[in-house]
Amino acid sequence: MRLATIRLPEGGTRAVRVTGETVTELEYEDVGALLAAGGLERAATAEGRQRLRAEVELAPVVPRPGKILCVGLNYRTHILEMGRELPTAPTVFTKYPEALVGPEDPVLLPPESEQVDWEGELAVIVGATVRRASLATAEAAIAGYAVLNDVTMRDWQYRTLQWLPGKSFEASTPFGPELVTPDEFSPGPELVTAVDGEEVQRAGTDDLVFGPAELIAYLSTVLTLRPGDVIATGTPGGVGHARKPARYLTPGQTLTTTVEGLGTLRNPTVAETATATGAA
Repeated sequence: MRLATIRLPEGGTRAVRVTGETVTELEYEDVGALLAAGGLERAATAEGRQRLRAEVELAPVVPRPGKILCVGLNYRTHILEMGRELPTAPTVFTKYPEALVGPEDPVLLPPESEQVDWEGELAVIVGATVRRASLATAEAAIAGYAVLNDVTMRDWQYRTLQWLPGKSFEASTPFGPELVTPDEFSPGPELVTAVDGEEVQRAGTDDLVFGPAELIAYLSTVLTLRPGDVIATGTPGGVGHARKPARYLTPGQTLTTTVEGLGTLRNPTVAETATATGAA
């Protein structure tokens, strides 16, 4: 089954089931609300208003996850080719919902950064409440998979040893286009990232050092994972920052991120105008 969150013409959002070229509206505000309500099984047969997929605008598949947990250095081939030893535990950092944009929304390039980089990733969406999960329980807790690009401001990431500032700039992280349930997808198919049609990353999504179930088991040891939480599983080689000379995103480009079987994110890059809000 494939689920998405659409933006309604009259405002707001709605969870939908995607079947071919048609989407069927469901009773939930978005896919996150559907998962939180335990509606995944009902979504497979629920009836509702239908629209053509080509006529709807997609929001991030889970617009406001309670948690976005991200993993670094998790592709085996890339780690070994860099001459590093395989990690014994995941490198984990966080991202916040303000960073998320839809699968065709602009990615904003902030004026404060001159080193905006791409990081195509496989995302795992949690479908059950778990704490200290066994591998079997963790596997069963996977609601589905989606595509994410952890667009990173490298000059902010490496200002200190803590990565968060470079990972959470607003409107920087495309996420979608759909949640695809595990009966229709499992890690293995290739992830491909391209900039203006030029391929910059390609890797099999089964090359992860720590797979989805292992990540859920590990992370749930630290804190409770809940339906709608998102885990970004890491990026393979080919990022711009590691190239010689380094390459970064610039305004007017198109960033595409594809995982075979999950779909494609197509995001224009746009220079953000600096504005300030709030009381002085």
